[in-house]
Amino acid sequence: MSFERMWRDLTPVGRDQHSGGYFRQPWTSAETELRVWFAEEASARGLDLETDGIGNLVAWWDPAGSGRRSGLLTGSHLDSVLDGGAYDGPLGVVSAFAALDLMRSRGDAVSTPIGIGVFVEEEGSRFGIACLGSRLATGTMTWSSAQELRDRDGVWLPDALADAGLDPSRGFVDLSGVTAFVELHVEQGRDLVDRGAAVGVASEIWPHGRYRFDFHGEANHAGTTRMEDRRDPMLTYAMTALAANKQARVAGQRATFGRVEVTPNGTNAVPSHLVAWLDARGDSEASLAALVGEIERQGVDRAGRDGTHLTVTPESVSGAVHFDSDLAARIAADHEGGAWPVIPTQAGHDAGVLSAVGVPTAMLFVRNPTGVSHSPDESADTADCLAGVDALADTLARLAR
Repeated sequence: MSFERMWRDLTPVGRDQHSGGYFRQPWTSAETELRVWFAEEASARGLDLETDGIGNLVAWWDPAGSGRRSGLLTGSHLDSVLDGGAYDGPLGVVSAFAALDLMRSRGDAVSTPIGIGVFVEEEGSRFGIACLGSRLATGTMTWSSAQELRDRDGVWLPDALADAGLDPSRGFVDLSGVTAFVELHVEQGRDLVDRGAAVGVASEIWPHGRYRFDFHGEANHAGTTRMEDRRDPMLTYAMTALAANKQARVAGQRATFGRVEVTPNGTNAVPSHLVAWLDARGDSEASLAALVGEIERQGVDRAGRDGTHLTVTPESVSGAVHFDSDLAARIAADHEGGAWPVIPTQAGHDAGVLSAVGVPTAMLFVRNPTGVSHSPDESADTADCLAGVDALADTLARLAR
């Protein structure tokens, strides 16, 4: 039941032969195959598997045989961004199984159940809401709101669930008995590389959000329409994207337009409508609000000069998450070779959702030699992954005692 064997099993699932990236969107064949893999790994270890109405999974190890489905929780997610990397999410799930194997082989004294969890649609790559599975499980998003979501192909969320054989009327996993949550994740940056450390502990998650920018103009002929007669939303968008880049650089924050849809999307036509999604992140909620506000102000100003119109709609906004500093320090301290570094992250995670509802939460990071993430080039050395398994096992053993 080694880490390496499990990683080999997962490597081909959802991988594109041309780019080498992964397409593991929720409630698709690749993600379904991964959930079957998870169930098989849980069964091989004699774990009690819990599945809810949207595909969230928890496999419980109850060493005392109490029958409880409550206690420590670890795990991550199995879905990916479009053309994503192998490690973002699955590393935490594979490491959780490997850490459990290690704890058992060492004979660690564990008196509380430990669950290995998988939350669906963490990336928000299909229905646009990051951490959708954990939001529904914690009650921070209601099903009445979620059922109105559609993917970019127009498929409603309830229909996608039905096609996957799931029924949300069964409800969601019960997290009320979770005493602590520990998520292991590949680092999405180079902090650990710069520090020369294989493993780190999270101190906080920056506030972040996704915002829909609708640029409205007037469709027209690309050849016969004089430049001065155009109401071209593409020009307004282009200036707004440049403004976002400049404002984020000046303020030391993050702003990315990574997705665009153009209507009518013809080579010889001036567009009538362009939708662009902004991903923005700041080191504080005030910084985030100021950044997005300035980008919107400059976009509206440019729209006035272009004869176009801009509306901005926040679609998913998460506040700052400050992980329990005492818990982070306790986890990081007193290891062979010294304490693990405690570092911030700019990426969102299910751990942030659980932390926001009061669950004591911690994150472990495994060094990423390139710092590249959400890309086929995302990577981690096997030796560092195994160090992460040891770190997760030690952390769970500490908390279980």
